[in-house]
Parts: sequence; structure tokens; C-alpha cells
Amino acid sequence: MSQTIAYLRTSTDKQDLNNQKLEILEWARKKDLKIDEFVEITMSSRKTRKQRRIEEVLEMLTDSDTLIVTELSRLGRSTAEVIALVNELVARNIRVIILKQNLDISQHDMNSKIMITLFSLFAELERDLISLRTKEALAAKKQQGKTLGKPKGTLQKSKFDTDLERIKDLLKLGLSTRKIATLLEYNNHLALNTYITKRKLRGQES
Repeated sequence: MSQTIAYLRTSTDKQDLNNQKLEILEWARKKDLKIDEFVEITMSSRKTRKQRRIEEVLEMLTDSDTLIVTELSRLGRSTAEVIALVNELVARNIRVIILKQNLDISQHDMNSKIMITLFSLFAELERDLISLRTKEALAAKKQQGKTLGKPKGTLQKSKFDTDLERIKDLLKLGLSTRKIATLLEYNNHLALNTYITKRKLRGQES
């Protein structure tokens, strides 16, 4: 039996969650539709899909289910991300309803297919505009004589930084990079080896 799930997200204001819930409940009442479950999260759109409980919602939804949100922006941090998610849902035969934009998107509806095509074009346009703005900004800085990029020799932050002291200690014990990677549960010992080499940690064993 198909189910209807409502996804609510706000950055900080709990009251906004309540307003979203009331808006969806009122819409469902008019449509004589039952909301089976509300998934609520107070978190910035800059967080990952998993942190925003999007992955959780995707696991809950199955063929012929319905997802309701108050507006498209609740689903992602950019047009491209939102469209990719909507396309993913529709491909799985999941109906997507967005109240503010008055959209009811399903796999078998021609208007929905046209809407998704337009959305995809907008997403592509957004990516192109961002790329263009970035290139223009870099060109302007170059014309002003500003040095682009990080100074030569600057070390980037690394996921290995949190284990830096342990890596040093293990190197002092004479362990190989592969063994250190295994002990610290890193999948890629080659990346760890590059990290050790760039930071010249092998010269610090004695």
C-alpha cells in the first residue's frame, strides 16, 4: 500500500517547522489525503543529504509513494541538487508535490515531464552562470595584479590531520605506511603515504 511522507526542513526557526506542518496538513485536509509520516529537521541546507535526513527519506519511499514539501528550496542547497533529487524520485515512480510552486510531479504525466525538462535546463543554466561568474572574478583579480591560488608550499588541510600525532608515533615505531593505514582504519594507504611525504614526517622519527 502506498504511503505519503511529508519532509519539513528549516535552518534555525522551530516555528517555521510548525508553520510548514500546518500548511501541509491544511492542504491534505482539502485533498482528503492522509499524511502517514512527517520527517522534520532543523538544519542548514549547506549540510550533506544524510545530515538533512534526505537519505533517510529516500530509503523510506518506495514505488507509488508520495513525497510532499512546502517548497522546492527545502530539498536542497542549489537548483542542480534539487532537480537531481526530483529526477531521482520520479525515476523511482514516486510522486512529488511542492505546495508553494503548485507542482504535482509524477512519472506518467506529460506536464510533469515538461516541467522536469525545464528544471534541468534551469539547473544547467545555473551551473553555467556560476562558472562564468567565477571566471570573470578570477580574470578581474588577475588584471589587478593579484596572485591567484595559495602561496607555493602551502599545505592543504587533510583528513589525516586529526591523527597526526598517532601517525608520528607509529612511524617512530618503524611501521610501514600500509600498516599504519590499517591500524587507523584508512582505506587508501597511498594517500596516507603522500600525506607523510608532503609533511616530511619520516624525518621526524628519531
